[in-house]
Amino acid sequence: MTDAQERRRVTRPGRLLDRVTVLGALVAAVAFTALVFDQLAPFGGVIGFAVLAWIVFLGLYALLVSLTENALTVRDRLVSAVVYSLAAFALLALVTIVAYPVIRGVDALSHLNFFTQDMATAGPLDPLSQGGVLHAVVGTLEQIAIALAVTVPLGLTCAVYLNEVRGTFARLVRTIVDAMTALPSIVAGLFVYAALIVALGLEKSGLAAGCAISVMMLPIVIRAADVVIRLVPGNLREASLALGAGRLRTAWHVVLPTARSGLTTAILLGTARGIGETSPVLITAGFTAYLNADPLTGPQISLPLATFSLVTSPEEAMKARGFGAAAVLMLLVLVVFVIARIAGGRPAGELSRGALRRRARASAADRERFDGRMGSGS
Repeated sequence: MTDAQERRRVTRPGRLLDRVTVLGALVAAVAFTALVFDQLAPFGGVIGFAVLAWIVFLGLYALLVSLTENALTVRDRLVSAVVYSLAAFALLALVTIVAYPVIRGVDALSHLNFFTQDMATAGPLDPLSQGGVLHAVVGTLEQIAIALAVTVPLGLTCAVYLNEVRGTFARLVRTIVDAMTALPSIVAGLFVYAALIVALGLEKSGLAAGCAISVMMLPIVIRAADVVIRLVPGNLREASLALGAGRLRTAWHVVLPTARSGLTTAILLGTARGIGETSPVLITAGFTAYLNADPLTGPQISLPLATFSLVTSPEEAMKARGFGAAAVLMLLVLVVFVIARIAGGRPAGELSRGALRRRARASAADRERFDGRMGSGS
């Protein structure tokens, strides 16, 4: 075959015929599945309908494409259909998870008192115009702040140790951290309860709950930070050491700034694990319907625990408050993640305006010092 007779093979869909093929296969699959569920077989359920319709759609789509294309194009289009459909299912699941609590809790979210009051004066039979989740929001923020204050320095220090210090003890620490990632949350709560409340005599409080949450967050932060720091190029360390910097200075000024974006992700992963815990908070902080802004004394509740207690109530008003609390928790997590990503998510080498000004002032001071030394030497 000559060059003039060759025709470029197009495997990516983009023509009108391709869109009509996808739409026709989808409509035929839905119609066939509806016929099977309604007339031919005693099937039922949304999930079963979706799975059968998806399988039929893939078969019909491959059949329609094979009428006009070769085998290679058919396989490519079929794989593309599988990938896009699975992505659509995942996106639909995410939207459902986010939208369901908002829809169920919109009656509670529409009242301002839901964000400014606690449940001290509201009972199961009281209307949604009374009571709120302010006490749970304050408890969650204080407990996660305590957990981050414990986890971030310990987790990052341990990750740096695992990468910068080699040896048998480092391997032992890594093995223990791997084992702690599968630690049940109830065990972490019981450990803190036995160590702080029973052994040391502390009362149930937000501080104890924050310590229990930190036990759950610590192995996640260490393992994620360990992987991120391991990806830092070795020539950066070698260049720093060659210029006379010590190992501690190299880790502080070279390794950690280079891996800053990944370390932020590691901290966010640990925060996502800890902010949704309920059993450690219940064991170590107890339960209360009152606002307690002091994390050192008295029982304190969190948003996940408040959500669990409210949605298990038989009263519709309490269930609406529970779903509203879940929506507030998702919003709180989103705000925390956005702030953390803005603060620490810049790529390596990209400085903020303040950092650029500080670097300029430091360079000017170094120039004056060098000029002074040269002047005194002459």
